[in-house]
Amino acid sequence: MIQRIQSIFLLLAGGSFLSLFKLPFAQTDKAVSNSAFLADAAYGIQDHVSLMGTFGLAGALAIIAIFLFKNRSLQMRLTMFSVIAAVIGTILTVVLFMQEGQVKSSQVVNDGLGAYLGFAGLIFAILAYRFVQKDDKLVRSMDRLR
Repeated sequence: MIQRIQSIFLLLAGGSFLSLFKLPFAQTDKAVSNSAFLADAAYGIQDHVSLMGTFGLAGALAIIAIFLFKNRSLQMRLTMFSVIAAVIGTILTVVLFMQEGQVKSSQVVNDGLGAYLGFAGLIFAILAYRFVQKDDKLVRSMDRLR
């Protein structure tokens, strides 16, 4: 059913991933001219196409999986693909930021809310997968009793 707990977790995961389009991962007080990512004083998802693709895909898959409650195996697969896309996006975020050389100037980099929303969305997606799996086991055990 659409009112199940996994639907709530999938909605939270999708919301977390898609809100990264508005919230930055890191910020500085002033723009860093010799930096590819902090040239606008904020390192966000719009700074690299692959970040937008992976987190956008993770969010879209999580939202789509909400409406597949009648087909639990497909819902589990889409949720797992969302988790995989989120892991790839998180690793890519860290790698791209580290490649930047820890900011080529003396600016202090403050972490933003987006740095934590990626992890929160990942946790919500894993919890959703766990509850879909638990629901599938329950339905299978009830089918055996008939």
